[in-house]
Formats: sequence, C-alpha cells, structure tokens
Amino acid sequence: MMDYPLTLSAILERAGKYFGDMEIVSRRPDRSLYRYTFRDFYQRARRLAECLTAAGLKRGDRVATLMWNHSAHFEAYFGITAAGGVLHPLNLRLHPDEIAYIVNHAQDRFLIVDEVLLPVLEKIESQIKLERIFVVRHGQPAQPGPYEDYEQWLQQASGHFEPPRLSEHDGASMCFTSGTTGNPKGVLYSHRALVLHSFMQASADACALSQRDVLLIGSSMFHVNAWGFPYTAAMVGAKLVFPGSQLDAASLLELMEQEHVTITCAVPTVWLTMLALLDERGTHWKLPQDVRILCGGTAPPESLIRGLDRHGFHIIHSWGMTETSPMATVSRLRPSMSTWQEEKQYEVRTKQGWPLPFVDVRITTPDGEAPCDGTTPGEIEVRGPWVAAGYYNAPASKDRWTSDGWFRTGDVATMDAEGCIKIVDRSKDLIKSGGEWISSADLENALMSHPSVREAAVIAAPHVKWQERPLAVVQLKSGASATPDELRAFLGAKFAKWQLPDDFVFVSELPHTSTGKLLKMELRKEYANWQWSGSDK
Repeated sequence: MMDYPLTLSAILERAGKYFGDMEIVSRRPDRSLYRYTFRDFYQRARRLAECLTAAGLKRGDRVATLMWNHSAHFEAYFGITAAGGVLHPLNLRLHPDEIAYIVNHAQDRFLIVDEVLLPVLEKIESQIKLERIFVVRHGQPAQPGPYEDYEQWLQQASGHFEPPRLSEHDGASMCFTSGTTGNPKGVLYSHRALVLHSFMQASADACALSQRDVLLIGSSMFHVNAWGFPYTAAMVGAKLVFPGSQLDAASLLELMEQEHVTITCAVPTVWLTMLALLDERGTHWKLPQDVRILCGGTAPPESLIRGLDRHGFHIIHSWGMTETSPMATVSRLRPSMSTWQEEKQYEVRTKQGWPLPFVDVRITTPDGEAPCDGTTPGEIEVRGPWVAAGYYNAPASKDRWTSDGWFRTGDVATMDAEGCIKIVDRSKDLIKSGGEWISSADLENALMSHPSVREAAVIAAPHVKWQERPLAVVQLKSGASATPDELRAFLGAKFAKWQLPDDFVFVSELPHTSTGKLLKMELRKEYANWQWSGSDK
C-alpha cells in the first residue's frame, strides 16, 4: 500500500476541489449573515498559509486564535496547519491570568483576534510576548491602532501558495484542559489523530455527518477544536453554519429555522435553556424535524432528552475529554433495542454508551480490572489513535498514564456485559458517607427530571458523624416552586433513604466552567462549613 500521509491539508484540498459550491454561513457581531462558499474558504485558507509562511512561521510554531465561532476562525483551522503551524484556540472565557499562562506555556508566536475581543487581549498583553497580532473586523473598515488588519494582511498573498511536505505525525492543533486542578495542561493533536477522529465522527454509528447535512456548530471553537466538527464537515462537504458570539437559545433557533439545520452540537446547559424556550413558545419557529444534537461535556439528564424529543430534537449522547480529541464513546440504541419499552430505551440514552472504533476502554479498581456487571464502579482508562500520550511540556503529570500506556481519565463508571459504559461520577465528586459511596451524578439527573427543577448540583459537604453527606444545590425553573420535603420525597422513589440529600439549597443560578460544566469546586468551597439542619443528621 502507498504511504499516504493523513494530514488536514488533504482535507483542505478535497474541500476546495469537490465541494466548492457548498455554502458557509457566518453570523457577524452586528447579527448580519455573511455567506460564502467552500471555494472561497479554500482560497482564503491558502492565502493565510502563504502569509504566515512569509511572516517566518516555522514547522510546529504555534499560532493562537482569540475568536468566536465564525468563518475566519474556520479559515484558521486549516490555513495555519497548511503552513505547517499549530492552531492554538484560546478559551476567551478563562480568567486573564489563565489565558496569559496558556499563551506563554504554548510559546505562541502570532495571534489572530476578533475586534470585539480586543478588551480581553488588553488585559493580558503586558504578560505575554507575541511577534504579530492580526485583528478580524468582520467587514468593517480597518482602524488605526497598534495591531495589523487581518483582511489587509491576506491581500498581500499572491495566491500561489506552495505547501510544505508535512508528516501525519506533525502537530496540527493544541488545546488546553480547563485547569480545574492546578494549571491548565496542553494537549498537542497530530494531523493523523484529527483525520482519524474525522473519519470516525462521520461514520453512521457516530454522527453520520455527510454532504447532505447542514451543521450548526454550537460548541465553542476554542473547546477541543469545536469537538472536531470543522474538520469533519470539510472532509464530507457539509454546509456549515456559524453562530458567531450569539449563542443564546433564541439566536440559535433563528439560525436553525433560516438555514434548515439538520445537526448541531453544544453542552447540556445550552439545551436546557433552549428546552425552556421551546416549551414556552415553540410555535414561534418553524423548525426542521429530527434535528440531531451531539451533546457532551456533562451527561444530559433524561428529562432533557425526553423534552427535546417532543420538539423533534434528538440528542446523541457522547463522552470524551480534551485528551481524547474529544469523542471516545457514543450512546446510540442498537437494533435489538428498538422493541424495548420506552423507559428502558431512555435509560440507555442517558448512558455514555459504547467505545468508538479503535478506542479501547477498561474500568479499573485498586484490585484490578472491574467485572463487566453494570454495577461495579471503577476509573475509566482509555487508549487509542486520537488519545493523548502525554501533556505538552508537563513531565510532572506523567502519572496520568499507566505504565502500559493507558490514560487515567478520573471518571468513575460501570461497564455492563455488552460493553456499555455509565459514568457514575468524577472521582473527586463521589460522596463517601459512613463508608458507603453515593453518586452525585445519579442524584442530579433524577432531580432534573422533577418538573420544577431546571438544574441541580449535588456535592459532598463535611459531616461530623458521617464524614460526608450529600447537599443538593438547586435552580428552579422560572415561576416554579418546590420544597426540600417535596424533592426528597420525589427522590425517595428511586433512592434509598441514606442516599438522599440531607439538605437543599435554592439558588438563582449555578456556577459553570468556561465550557459549560458544573463548577462543583466552587460549590464545595462555598458550602465547606455548611450547618446541617436537624440534630439527628
């Protein structure tokens, strides 16, 4: 067989050659829609590659982006890598000190930034050292200032770019973990890993993405490469819709209606908000039917899956991490399950599902590999061609990998006899009460099926007698009401009495990480000295 390198450059060339007329729609900051084609994208990505090469970019150099979801960011995904550089999307929602740390740790040389995000740059500029900064103005004329204009820069290209010969093992993109424990850590993805991930993502039993689809990318393009969708869409020629910075439910629904979206992706917090809006005034939009939603980040509760089903939105639950590029498992009903009762089908859809091809998964305990009985919990360990083998320039973190090459995820799960995975919790989020383990994730999912609850977090709070007890922090739906006794009775139908939260706290909003995950670390700090109600607790 030929030794043909698996590179993103091959995907770029394919997109320009075979899908030139396919449309790309991008919402600008003023909410106007910018439309162009894959042919335009192909030419502009190559111009970007030529300009970077002329600027002195060397193979493996990092080029940072500080941008929302739009066409120029899409160009950077392929133009930077075509020049031999490494795309480094910066998480604009992080604290400025964290962003500065990440830029310095990655040793970024250049930055492409949205004009609307210049205030973020100004907060970190004194802490970082970049050679050149280019500003994307989204159709607005260039303004005098200390930075270069992106459009004027691209106009300097001749249009005759000669791409370097790349290895499939070269770095193509770099993303950093959220840094919930210690400093954020970088994962350097190879061309090979991203291409293989794209093949898998397009497969029928994963997302079934094809040129017949209209894909709205709702997951942030700075979060694990927008879950790999920009690469996969270019490979198969799917029409792309970018929402810009307008990621609120009403704006997304408007785009779905206008562009006839068939598949989209985002974290559960986005869909919780959208479900509330659909239930309130769903007839306001004439929406496509049977829209597929890839949902990850945290597990979507059963109530969310059921609720969106009512409106023709079908959640595909996937699990993964920054370290797994990110898709590692997907939960899609098997043919043998089509005749199952509805309750049992929804139970499967809330699980993390089955490992994707070439991803090996095992569940381990201190005593060795856990039995596949669906009840014995242990830590998920993974390996595969798009799983990281180490963090970028972080030798102190090598203990996250076993001596035989498996990545320790920190997620605790069970696996049944058919290989289906159900995450019980993050290892640090399990509650150990009187020597018995309680799953906060199971309690949270159950709470969010209550008609009055919008979102819930269950944390371990210190307890004099039991060491730890579950404390539920609950956000109710607008205009709804519920009492602790009512919620405790509701949970009592599914859980033993000793597993139920002893207390409930009602809040107007729950804290989330920059990527939409519940920020339990903040809740544990806030309620570290919780005074339990009742002397018999």
